[in-house]
Amino acid sequence: MGLESVGTRPGGLNRYLADLVVAERGIGIDASAIVLGDEPELDGPREGVSVVGRATGPMILRSSAIDRAVRGLGPIDVADVHFAAHALVAITIGSLRRTPVIVHFQGPWADESAASGASHANVRAKRAVERAVYRRASACITLSASFAQILERTYGIAPWSITVIPPGVDLERFSPGEAAGARARLGIDAEHVVLAVRRLVPRMGLDVLIRGWAASGPRATDLLAVVGDGPELAGLRELARALGVARTVRFAGRATDAELADWYRAADTTVVPSVALEGFGLVVLESLACGTPVIGTDAGGLKEAIVSLGQGPAVRAGDVEGLADRLLVARSGPKSAATVATCRAIAEAHGWDSVARSHERIYERAIEGDDRLRVVVLDHTAVLSGGELAIARALGAVRDAAHVHVILADDGSLRSRLEASGATVEVATLASSARTLRSERVTAAGLSPGAVLEVARYVVWLARRLRALRPDVVHTNSLKAALYGGAAARLAGVPCVWHVRDRIESPPLSATAVRLVRTAARVLPTAVVANSASTLASVHVVDGTVLASPLDPSIRPRDRSAPHEGPLRVVTVGRLAPWKGQHIVLEAFAAAFPTDGAVLSVVGSPLFGEDDYAASLPAHAARLGVADRTVFTGFVDDVAQVLSDADVFVHASVRAEPFGQVVVEAMGAGLAVVAADAGGPAEVITQGTDGLLFAPGDVDALAGCLRLLGSDPALRDRLGRAATQSAARFRPEMLAPALLSVWQRAADTRRRRFGAKARGPR
Repeated sequence: MGLESVGTRPGGLNRYLADLVVAERGIGIDASAIVLGDEPELDGPREGVSVVGRATGPMILRSSAIDRAVRGLGPIDVADVHFAAHALVAITIGSLRRTPVIVHFQGPWADESAASGASHANVRAKRAVERAVYRRASACITLSASFAQILERTYGIAPWSITVIPPGVDLERFSPGEAAGARARLGIDAEHVVLAVRRLVPRMGLDVLIRGWAASGPRATDLLAVVGDGPELAGLRELARALGVARTVRFAGRATDAELADWYRAADTTVVPSVALEGFGLVVLESLACGTPVIGTDAGGLKEAIVSLGQGPAVRAGDVEGLADRLLVARSGPKSAATVATCRAIAEAHGWDSVARSHERIYERAIEGDDRLRVVVLDHTAVLSGGELAIARALGAVRDAAHVHVILADDGSLRSRLEASGATVEVATLASSARTLRSERVTAAGLSPGAVLEVARYVVWLARRLRALRPDVVHTNSLKAALYGGAAARLAGVPCVWHVRDRIESPPLSATAVRLVRTAARVLPTAVVANSASTLASVHVVDGTVLASPLDPSIRPRDRSAPHEGPLRVVTVGRLAPWKGQHIVLEAFAAAFPTDGAVLSVVGSPLFGEDDYAASLPAHAARLGVADRTVFTGFVDDVAQVLSDADVFVHASVRAEPFGQVVVEAMGAGLAVVAADAGGPAEVITQGTDGLLFAPGDVDALAGCLRLLGSDPALRDRLGRAATQSAARFRPEMLAPALLSVWQRAADTRRRRFGAKARGPR
């Protein structure tokens, strides 16, 4: 059930529905759309789309017309609503009141009306209609994460009920073609053509575009073509006249789909200048499919589209000068054949078939019931350190079996990683004084009253948030999150799983912190999991589960078909910190290879106040006489590439490592691995079979391992092959069942205590 026919209003929302129905029918779904319309379709009838009633008149009459049309379709398995008001009668008191409902959130109708100057009463009424329909839905679909946030924050829809599915594009209807021929058919006599396909309403930012066009100083041979109609037409014409650019601006009115494709082909650049409430910008995909690049703003989901489709950076919404600058750059020359090919290739990854299949899965769950676990994950940081990368990989492996919503106490790079894994993400900032408190300062004298008060406030807020979300289980991913998240989960009555990734001992924690964590571990969590048996033992709990960190899926065994030529390549990867032992690696490397025969890469950067140590390492290498054979790379995002270029990996922590995720990564890459014989690495490596172990801090022992590996290529090869096989058990898909089992057992404790109704309504 949609808004209007494409013939009545050829906007993105209406075209999206029509194309979706065709795509769904193409994969075997018996899909039908019912829309209202006063005008025939511009390009003839569309398969599966029924135009009924009139697009004007009282809303209750239009909604009733939709309901009558639905009754004529026979039994319906699931209703997919694309415009709330038109579905109101059918799904609340009419023919679909007992049918599962999916809602496509195409934008905040009430807010759009407010932006257009509607009265307060009108806006309130529309908001009430929207909420009534959205509450009836078992699932909601949005085109962008931006609109998903609006749906959650403005309408109170839980993140579990929201799925982001970007739109598709009709790759046959919108395709590259000869620009000269398209210009001839459209009557264009210009050297450089800029196109805007928009409804002429204020939020589309066309006034900003015209001002930017004027500021860019268009030549007599330039043309700005505005395709579309709407109430702002007269005002935009007058603005163009007032700015002296009327002769270079053409208001083309509506276009059929065939004409629209020609407009895209004729243009050198398409501009989407929206200033508010943009869900995605279907015109971006349409333009790219025709081979024309796009300039767009950061309004709503448009920024996501522009950046994800390689058309960034986005211009700040309403920024006339910024838009003018981009127009000037675009005017440097006509689009090339290479540009057309690049744009088309981007669009081809967004065909309608995959979009239709994503909808099919949601329909099936609406009909059969969605029993996936609902999990809230908590973390105090958004820095891409080991535990944070591990949770992102784990969530990617369980995305089809659980709804996961992450609440971060800070914003950062982790956010995009989590969203890419299929989780929804919310940032609720915890005061820096509490978030950055070092564990060694957790003493009676070291804790500031202000930090304690901030944590208490956060716990109260988080408990309220958890009551609103009604998750099945809370999963804490860091030690600080375990404490504040465990307290909040206890207050909210939600089971909590602690994932302990740090050894609970002094050092690195203060003695006070050790006592606090071990005591809390017996009171706050429903279950405790740890990344190694060594870590779990340090928590001092009776029951617990070892749940290793997953291997980076991008890590693949090295190619052994071509033997390596040149010196031995040794690498160590990790945070630059004294306890990580990079100084030990330098000393052992210098002892093993005093003159030549090997090169060393030290990969990593300091994170938590360890800059002095990091700065001391190059000088240490110089004193040892290996500075010319040692490279300090700093932080490297692509660890897989680093490992693929090495022969031997060294991990030299001077105290027991909780797990040693990078050790498993090196094993997965097929390297010969040398690691300190303590903590997690000692549990992962079998001495002499898939790696070598040495006593922590023993420079001579590590040097001996390096000399042995440097002199015996066959040993390196044997260890590397065995390491690859051992690391396979740590791939995310292998660990996912264990994580899901822990969550399920924790959730079951609440259900046993409170009964099946503990979860509450969806």
